[in-house]
Amino acid sequence: MPPFSPDADALAITLAAIAHGAGARILESRAKGFATRTKEDGSPCSDADMAAEAFIAAALARAFPQVRVISEESADTAAPVGREEAFFLVDPLDGTRDFVAGGSEFTVNIAAIVAGRPIAGVIHTPADGRFWIGGAAAYATIAPAGGPPPARDSLRPIRTRPASRKALTALASARHGDPETDRFLAALAPHERRNASSALKFCLVAAGEADVYPRFGRTMQWDVAAGDALVSAAGGMVTTPDGTRVTYGDMTDGFANGPFIAWGDPALARDTALLAAAVGGRT
Repeated sequence: MPPFSPDADALAITLAAIAHGAGARILESRAKGFATRTKEDGSPCSDADMAAEAFIAAALARAFPQVRVISEESADTAAPVGREEAFFLVDPLDGTRDFVAGGSEFTVNIAAIVAGRPIAGVIHTPADGRFWIGGAAAYATIAPAGGPPPARDSLRPIRTRPASRKALTALASARHGDPETDRFLAALAPHERRNASSALKFCLVAAGEADVYPRFGRTMQWDVAAGDALVSAAGGMVTTPDGTRVTYGDMTDGFANGPFIAWGDPALARDTALLAAAVGGRT
């Protein structure tokens, strides 16, 4: 029996309700004060990360008891992922540095994966109660902490936009630049560059507010999978630099991603001449 309902929207809304609860735990940690430690890779981990992860893991186990959860703070103990396996990828608090610094652009990311591809996902910003939800289609809504979780009748459909080669809007990380991403952007067609934090860059592409988000620096699969679900449901694509879809579950480098590009307009992702110029002939 398949682990998920064929209703991808219903699955995505269930994930949104779980993200809503996790967001409330994050805000509670901020209100009462929290401790932070530095992990081996130099990144921070706070009490809020751990509280959100524990909540999400327990909620997913209740709702989907036969489906594994692979989450940022516990992924080092994960067993290998089967080629056709269904599992969840979770980043319980994406943007911990922003959270610790008192910012508001941190997110909760949850994605359901089947056979290496996301079939549903949610990105939630607890600070302002916004949700971006990807299932059969893509949606946005608001459900502040302390109130009920997102309801199906509150969802507003969102969609990527057709790209104008004369005026692309490209997104870059506000905190994590890298030379190869800069080279990509420099070689891209005329464009406006905007910086954004955490997984919000996927949300802007999905909502038709930007055209492309490239990332060539190191990321982890739980950073990207929910955004991939969202952008894909909204009509876009998340690909490797050679134009193939990103897949999830490979543990070769500890669930690290290779370079990826989120495209609002799939026609851009299929433009091999543009890709070859933008990545310096890598395609």
